[in-house]
Amino acid sequence: MSHITPSLAAPPDPTAAYLALTRQRRLMGSALLVLFVASLMAGWVTVEERSAGGFLDGLPQILDFPAGLLAEAWEERADLPRLLWKHVPSLVETINIAAVATLAGALAGLLLSLLSTRGLAPWPRGIWLFRRLTDVMRAIPEIVIALVLIFVLGGGPVPAMIAIAIHTAGALGKLFSEVAEAVDLRPVEGLASTGATWGQRMALAVVPQVAPNWLSYALLRFEVNIRASAILGFVGAGGIGYDLRNAMTFGQGRFDVAAAIFLLLFATIVVVDQISGRMRRRLVKGAVL
Repeated sequence: MSHITPSLAAPPDPTAAYLALTRQRRLMGSALLVLFVASLMAGWVTVEERSAGGFLDGLPQILDFPAGLLAEAWEERADLPRLLWKHVPSLVETINIAAVATLAGALAGLLLSLLSTRGLAPWPRGIWLFRRLTDVMRAIPEIVIALVLIFVLGGGPVPAMIAIAIHTAGALGKLFSEVAEAVDLRPVEGLASTGATWGQRMALAVVPQVAPNWLSYALLRFEVNIRASAILGFVGAGGIGYDLRNAMTFGQGRFDVAAAIFLLLFATIVVVDQISGRMRRRLVKGAVL
């Protein structure tokens, strides 16, 4: 009687499987790259056909505006200090718009973040609703909100402040919520066992843990809002952007005034960025320590 040994299947080769997976990923990556380039080229052709002038045809004139601005500003350089001082009130208005909008948006974002954070929200079923609300608030550009508000309220700094505050609340609400999700819940549970209200638990157990990071994000957002406030001035929302639009109006452009405003705005953003950066580093370093 012959003895038959059962045949055993050979184990799969891990090296071959890894190489096959690598080839598959490279093939998919190459296909996506080709699709992206094709879409980019199709979009380029469409834009070129619908534009008043071609990009390549206008490329040699790309430096005409900055060259004219600098040339006229250099000719009128003796009048530069007066122009700078003349637009300081508008710059102060722009900074005020950004500051008030950042404060209002940060407070609203703080509340939205606590209402949309798992483990902290007083109404767990409403977390999805508050998260979608923050998504909508930061998805709509400030300029769109400002245009609607200008139509309703008229021109001025108020529409700009409201528009920036709404967008800031959505952006900071998302960031604040991500920070709040990492808090230690033991102090919250301890206060809950003593009968503390939801507001007391948030103020005494959560806010002290996240305050440095929240303040850091708020300061960073303040820098962004200064630029946004200046941009909204182009649509009639006041501030130094409104002066810049008037200086650059076609047919009566004052390049010396535009250069002074650019210089003033650039210097302000650099100073605010440096001060805010140092404060953020101190806050984050203190939080780490």
